[in-house]
Amino acid sequence: MKAVVIHAAKDLRVESSACESVSAGQVRVKIEAGGICGSDLHYYHDGGFGTVRLREPMILGHEVSGTIAEVGDGVADLAVGDRIAISPSRPCHSCDYCHRNLFNHCLNMRFYGSAMPMPHIQGAFREELIADASQCHVISPDVPAELAAFAEPLSVALHALNRAGDIAGKRVLITGCGPIGALAMLAARSRGAALVFVTDVIDHVLDIARATGADQAINVAKHGDWVDEFRADQTSFDVMIEASGNEQALRTGLDVLRRRSVLVQVGLGGDASLPLNLLVAKEIDLRGAFRFHPEFAEAVALINAGTLQLKPLLSARFPLDRAEQAFEMAGDRTRAMKVQIDFTTPHQHEATDGTTGR
Repeated sequence: MKAVVIHAAKDLRVESSACESVSAGQVRVKIEAGGICGSDLHYYHDGGFGTVRLREPMILGHEVSGTIAEVGDGVADLAVGDRIAISPSRPCHSCDYCHRNLFNHCLNMRFYGSAMPMPHIQGAFREELIADASQCHVISPDVPAELAAFAEPLSVALHALNRAGDIAGKRVLITGCGPIGALAMLAARSRGAALVFVTDVIDHVLDIARATGADQAINVAKHGDWVDEFRADQTSFDVMIEASGNEQALRTGLDVLRRRSVLVQVGLGGDASLPLNLLVAKEIDLRGAFRFHPEFAEAVALINAGTLQLKPLLSARFPLDRAEQAFEMAGDRTRAMKVQIDFTTPHQHEATDGTTGR
């Protein structure tokens, strides 16, 4: 089979990979759609992020959907032909965190496409994948594969909202309108937020946010004075989802959040300095949000229900043999929100934004 393999920064190859056999409790999946994530882009552009570096070739990808082609012994709830979204979260179920049902903090996590351990955990950007039955969530017949592949990033957004607590009737600020920020906006709206205010520095993604439900979407690079209005209002925002990983966004959020509000940091961006006096004086709860686990089932249920406008977030799809072009476009935020690889055809086809997948 063919797989998308990263060897080093800017050294991405579509090459042959050995097919694996199905064991008890597992299924073989024909992969159909795979979304390119921010971590995939870090491996492609930089060879890793922070202290996590590529030390051997690794198959990328963890946002995938497909169709079951073979079922192993002992699998009762899945059948050949079922269309599924696949959770890349594979905890050990043996460590202290797993015993406390904090599976996203598993000490022995096998998360697809991760260079954290050695040997690396191979990813899901391949024509066939052997998955545990517990990872597979059935999608409705009317849901296309490309929308089903949003289940993983939607799970990240849902976990961030779960860390914030009940947001019904609350005013929510989301800083950073990449895929996670945009999905958090959609999910916040579906959970009954009274107002969802989105910021970014790219007009293209803000246009998408406005079209899909944001009450306000501000380009902070062009309208830095927006903060003055909200800073003077001591009851501005109840919840902030910081999805950019940008220090200035985090500091600005502390200015416009109301007292005893909640700030959830989901974006990754390295070290940042904080105005601790403001954090203390306003008694703001600063909470991290890392990955997900039970939220994947909720994400698939929302996708099956068709209640979220996911299609506008999909900028383009590229066939497998044009994976490098897909990664190049995914790294250009002025053109792309979410870019996917189509594993069903090796031929050029039309991208969802009307441009050709080349």
